[in-house]
Formats: sequence, C-alpha cells, structure tokens
Amino acid sequence: MAVISGDGVFSHVFLGANDVEASVKFYDAALGALGVNNLGPFGNGWILYGKDKPAFIIAKPGNGEAASSNGATTGFAAASTEEVDAFHAAGLANGGTDEGAAGARGHLPGAYAAYLRDPAGNKICTYTFIDA
Repeated sequence: MAVISGDGVFSHVFLGANDVEASVKFYDAALGALGVNNLGPFGNGWILYGKDKPAFIIAKPGNGEAASSNGATTGFAAASTEEVDAFHAAGLANGGTDEGAAGARGHLPGAYAAYLRDPAGNKICTYTFIDA
C-alpha cells in the first residue's frame, strides 16, 4: 500500500539566509501579502512559513558556508494581480531588490508575475494567471 502525503511535487523549499533577521522581515512582508504565514522558529534556527503546514524554510546554511542560489528561482502562487502587486511592493519595502516589476509576462499566456531578490540574494517570484 502506498502512502501519499499531499498532492504537490515538493514537500518543502529551503533557502539559505546570511542574515536570518533581515530575511524574516522581508519574507513576513512579501509572503504575508500572499496569505503565507510565519509559523515560527524550529529548534535548529529554521524559520517556517506556510498556510496550513510548513512548506517554506529559511535559515543559515547547515554547512556554515555563505548562502547562495545563483540560477535558482522559487515561485509562490498568488490568487490575484493585486496579491502580485502587494508581494512586490512589500518585498521592496522590506529589504528586497527588484528583479522584475509586477506585470504581464509574454512567455506564458495570461501570466502576471513579479520577481524579487531577498536580503541574501535568493531570487523569488509570484505568479497568477488572468484571462488572456
């Protein structure tokens, strides 16, 4: 008998943070705009985020090296274009840098997205889809 634990592809995403406090401020604001909550710290310094269960984690890398994610992007779902706009604005106001303003994306029909870099340089985005 197979045990299925959820319907998604991932169990969680972990991103390294060089300054956890700055990253918490950024993610509380940017993800809060999407209805994703800070679920608090875990025993080893991890900060957990999710809607109903932990799905996104930030912390200092376990190997003690500097956080780095060149070439990777973590995408978060948005329910509306307003959430995408709020995510981008909140992230910029809380230590993030712009990697692509909120707006339509020509590479996917109906895509509306925004891109940011968090305080550690990780690239994140949010997408919603509107009628093309």
